[in-house]
Amino acid sequence: MIKSVTKCVTKLAALPAVVAMVYACEQQPAGITGVASWYGERYRGKPTASGELFNPDALTAAHRSLPFGTVVRCTYGTNTVTVRINDRGPFVKGRVIDLSRAAFARLCDVDKGLIKINIEIKGHKQ
Repeated sequence: MIKSVTKCVTKLAALPAVVAMVYACEQQPAGITGVASWYGERYRGKPTASGELFNPDALTAAHRSLPFGTVVRCTYGTNTVTVRINDRGPFVKGRVIDLSRAAFARLCDVDKGLIKINIEIKGHKQ
């Protein structure tokens, strides 16, 4: 499932960002279920793949292929958090998204480290 989305997004690199995002989001399944992790203080102030400086207190996330600015809702049990994609990752097999520490903390105790979540694409924000 993720491989087909990656191929699709890669082919869209030459299209304007908004058109590419809309097309990529249409190709995503209604919900993606997978393992989420978090990253925090160690990366504070360092540039993300989008060029934005990382802030572990912001509601942001890293995804391998979703366009920067894509807004997704992450659900774990009855808890939800809405985040904006501003970085690339995770780079560990079996994980689908890296959440900022603040975003992960809205879902559960950060001591859990890894959780299985559902991800739903909500739109795009610059």
